[in-house]
Amino acid sequence: MEHPNREQLLDLFCRLAYKSGDFILSSGQKSTYYINGKLVTLHPFGALWTGQVLLEMLPAETGAVAGLTLGADPIVSAVSVVSAYENRPIPALIVRKQPKGHGTAAWIEGPELVPNTNVVVLEDVVTTGQSALLAVEKLRDAGYTVTHVLTLVDRQQGGAELYAKEGLKFGAVFNIGEIQNYAKELH
Repeated sequence: MEHPNREQLLDLFCRLAYKSGDFILSSGQKSTYYINGKLVTLHPFGALWTGQVLLEMLPAETGAVAGLTLGADPIVSAVSVVSAYENRPIPALIVRKQPKGHGTAAWIEGPELVPNTNVVVLEDVVTTGQSALLAVEKLRDAGYTVTHVLTLVDRQQGGAELYAKEGLKFGAVFNIGEIQNYAKELH
């Protein structure tokens, strides 16, 4: 059963985040389109709908959500805030790309949770899947259990296969075909 605001989230992605052209992705690959998820996840309604849609997709045993800075920061925050409103409070963690350069030299920001807490890694856009995998690795190193990765958009360029190989369950709110088809209808 999909969330009633999923369609509005799709519309926002196509209007704000999806661009055609020639781009180089963070994976180094060339692409004829680019999706800047932050234009949606930092939009007031985009953040709300992101939180609502992803919260509904979380496994029942989820103890926290986490993601790699910067793309996942507004996503984990949105899910955490919406979870509080839904009376199902789920803390958010942010995984750094490098350890903090001072103080505790931490890789992970957020509340300290009990060991083996089930943490779901969230991502805005998955291409090869490498970004979320770094988050998974750092969370596991910190003693947490990670079995799921969820993304807003799956570009379907190897991420799902990589996660399967790593024993992770993977889910996407949208795949690239759905975004491209909807975007075409707008033009």
